[in-house]
Amino acid sequence: MAEHDISGKNVAFLLTDGVEQVELTSPWEAVRKAGGTPSLVSPKDGSVQGFNGVDKGDTFSVDVAVKDAKADDFDALVLPGGVVNADHLRVDKDAQAFAKAFFESHKPVSVICHGSWILIDAGVVKGRDLTSYHTLQTDLRNAGANWTDEEVVVDQGLVSSRNPDDLPAFNDKMLEEIAEGPHEGQTA
Repeated sequence: MAEHDISGKNVAFLLTDGVEQVELTSPWEAVRKAGGTPSLVSPKDGSVQGFNGVDKGDTFSVDVAVKDAKADDFDALVLPGGVVNADHLRVDKDAQAFAKAFFESHKPVSVICHGSWILIDAGVVKGRDLTSYHTLQTDLRNAGANWTDEEVVVDQGLVSSRNPDDLPAFNDKMLEEIAEGPHEGQTA
């Protein structure tokens, strides 16, 4: 992974129960090692349950309730996957508004696997280039996205990857976009 210094940058990780654990922990550690400050934002109070595939993993403490979170307090957003996590977030109005606010502020957003479901419901994928877990390609295309099956896709501050195998490339591009800061082409 290339060296990217994101010292002083605050990065929100939006998730809930059912998150694919490695899609949280790997980018979280990458942000921390690059000098950034990660914060777990969730519609759930207390802690969230991680999963390793279908098996329960660790629990993670929530730093900020999504209803109280403001995109203005963060420099970037990361959306880990996990089917259950993504399915619950996509219907949460506070989570949708929080995610959309990053696009409205032109801030970097990184999404992996099933995490992009919320972007459909937030109305921010039309005309955007991205990838995801292969089963979401029809949903994303129907929402107007330009979906491709690639390890990592970057479109004006929007970073996307398919699955945990892509994490090294995902983390590198995520850090690069966070280091670059706002992108005028990153819009809702």
